[in-house]
Amino acid sequence: MDNATLARLLTETGDLLEISGGDTFRIRSYRRAAEAAEQSTVDLAAASGDLAKLLEVPGIGKGMAANIQAAVATGSIPLRDELLARYSVGILHLLKLPGMGPKTVALLWDAAQISGIDQLAAAIDGGRLAGLPRMGEKQIEKLRKGIEDFRKSAGRFRIDEAEESAVKLTEYLLAFEGIDRVTPAGSLRRGRETAGDLDLLVTGPACEPAHAAEAVAYTAAYPGIRDMIARGENKVSFYLGNSLQVDVRLLPASSYGAALQYFTGSKMHNVALRQRALKMGYTLSEWALARLDDESVVAAETEESIYAALGLDWIAPEMRENLGEIEAAARHELPKLIEQDDIHGDVHMHTHATDGRNSIREMADAALARGYQYVAITDHSKNLAMTNGLDEKRALEHVRQIRLVDEQMEGRIRVFTGIEVDILGDGALDLPDEVLAEMDVAIASVHTLLSQPKEEMTARVLRALENPYVRILGHPTGRLLLRREPFAIDLPAVLRRAAELGVAVEHNAAPERLDLCDRDLRLAKELGCKIVINTDAHDTRHMEKMRYGTKQLRRAWLGPADVLNTLGPKEFLASLRPRP
Repeated sequence: MDNATLARLLTETGDLLEISGGDTFRIRSYRRAAEAAEQSTVDLAAASGDLAKLLEVPGIGKGMAANIQAAVATGSIPLRDELLARYSVGILHLLKLPGMGPKTVALLWDAAQISGIDQLAAAIDGGRLAGLPRMGEKQIEKLRKGIEDFRKSAGRFRIDEAEESAVKLTEYLLAFEGIDRVTPAGSLRRGRETAGDLDLLVTGPACEPAHAAEAVAYTAAYPGIRDMIARGENKVSFYLGNSLQVDVRLLPASSYGAALQYFTGSKMHNVALRQRALKMGYTLSEWALARLDDESVVAAETEESIYAALGLDWIAPEMRENLGEIEAAARHELPKLIEQDDIHGDVHMHTHATDGRNSIREMADAALARGYQYVAITDHSKNLAMTNGLDEKRALEHVRQIRLVDEQMEGRIRVFTGIEVDILGDGALDLPDEVLAEMDVAIASVHTLLSQPKEEMTARVLRALENPYVRILGHPTGRLLLRREPFAIDLPAVLRRAAELGVAVEHNAAPERLDLCDRDLRLAKELGCKIVINTDAHDTRHMEKMRYGTKQLRRAWLGPADVLNTLGPKEFLASLRPRP
């Protein structure tokens, strides 16, 4: 019963409560507790026996603490079970359909006792939704397509996939005369590792009400559209060929800042911000921050003006998860977050000696072109036969080749020797110490036997950390986003021991990994871990992916001082675990 599972159970309970017409305050309590569970670095299951410790977590009151204790003890929440007994578990699947919220699910239940995907599909095919409130032909067709899309995929997209779609759409929209600015909002702007949909905000003279019709028509003609969802006076919604839902909103410049703040989210950040506005005598919407008494606009054109009017410093989008950022902004105590330009080196990359595409020199040249001061070449060890991993002899020859390239660079960039050595099933390393002793940067990673029980996996990694030549723990949970869940491991115990030994933990910036996640990065910092960000590049082009990882560091509230490769080459090596 990990925090992610608790968050899901709490969210589902809140949604079921809304479907049943429950109290709004109670619904919000479940959702706030779900956000807290998802983002907290406290292991809530482990803390469930200590009520005082649970109550220390923001967003967890006595009632929610009792629910968490029940979930840990039984695997569910009593109210959730009670409501599922009324509706059936299939009703939760309806909530996963694009555009399907608790209110619509409640309508379908009340009108036709629909409580599952197959029932909904059958009702649509049988024409039984016709005549229901808010169930016109367009809405029914939208549901039909939503079911089709849901059955094809889980409806989530990696950050790089969402960004790629956003870039193509942005280029298309900016080609229209009178469109000056296109800004992604939502999960993509906040840097979340996956996105369920894509929000694009568009401004310029062509978006003013008197001229918006032509811009809407141009948007609706985008050649990448697979299915049109809706087309209005200033909004176009559609599915792309990859099933990603896109909402394009054309906005007057006068309300751009308010819309950007509103559609960036997160939901709980916006709820807290609106509550603050109400206490100050304002109302905050996607159109403006306005006075309650006379509805006069206080701020709307920029996000900065809205936050300032609320007595807050501007809050970086990555921090907007209602984790204390509003309170910190009110105290003018927001941390300085890491920036892309703060990163001076990338110390996890592969060459064509194993499974990479480029040579040592090509990787070094590409890193130099990016402005880096150093890299480490860390090809695979022999256990990964599919990658042509290096045995002892080849590893030592590879070290010689790396040092030769380092000399050839003549100080323009340092090229450190390294290896990504496999952690074997019993925790031993794949290469002997005398080979690891030749490496400036030895990264130990798990690549095989990922289904080991939690106790075995934890002991395996802990044993590997004890090897005095290990300086970095690579992609510590082994997850592949939307493809493979993290392997079972007592991560707090591993991070705690890494901190004690001086072993740095990696944030792997490859968008298919983003491992450690933002929550675990916060935990690593709390436990005193050294943190390194790397791209795990297998191609010179992969170095571009550092920005995805930087977003996760920012979501974890990390600054330059929290990340080792913001240091120069000599300082970086000196900051790693001392070698024997």
